[in-house]
Amino acid sequence: MTHQIISDLNHRYTVKKYDSNKRISAQDMEVILEALRLSASSINSQPWKFIVIESDEAKERFHRTFANMYQFNQPHAKEASHIILFANHPKFSKDDYRKVVDAEVASGHLPAENYDSMLNGAFGFAESNTDETGFNGNWTKAQTYIALGNTLHTLARMGVGSTCMEGVDAEMITEMFGHELDGYVCDFALAMGYPLETEDYNFGKPKARLAKKDVITVL
Repeated sequence: MTHQIISDLNHRYTVKKYDSNKRISAQDMEVILEALRLSASSINSQPWKFIVIESDEAKERFHRTFANMYQFNQPHAKEASHIILFANHPKFSKDDYRKVVDAEVASGHLPAENYDSMLNGAFGFAESNTDETGFNGNWTKAQTYIALGNTLHTLARMGVGSTCMEGVDAEMITEMFGHELDGYVCDFALAMGYPLETEDYNFGKPKARLAKKDVITVL
């Protein structure tokens, strides 16, 4: 297949070693962050917060979150150009969703007369994923993975390398970035930048995926 999207995705891989001297340009970061903001989510809930780490001070803080575990990911903290902490709201409420519905009306997407039906009707899906304590973090975390997938595709199209990191210490991240997270929870992060090709053992290897017949059923 010769489609450009397929070519981009075939070249995308998980970077294992970053070139600390190469930075994503400010112009490219604007595109990446806007694509991130435009990510889809169930009922357009957007129950997320994205902390972008680019300064040396912030990278040092992130580096320290690997003190107890997942040290194999620690080098990315300082060597990658940027890191994004993907955080979700563990107790997404109707008041939180009200801000989304307000934005839908303000943008012209939702007619004002449909405000209440949208707020009360759509939020019922969130309520079905909420327990008696108000916790719906499993559902909001799932939305945040949609944003991650969208970002990975964006980076592939732009020729920017990336590394998904579920190997992060959520408690330490909360300790180091508690002010910025403000009650949100970060269970995974994304390193971004450009590979140090001579030291990245994953660079240039062929794509390994299951055959289409094993994963796709067309009815």
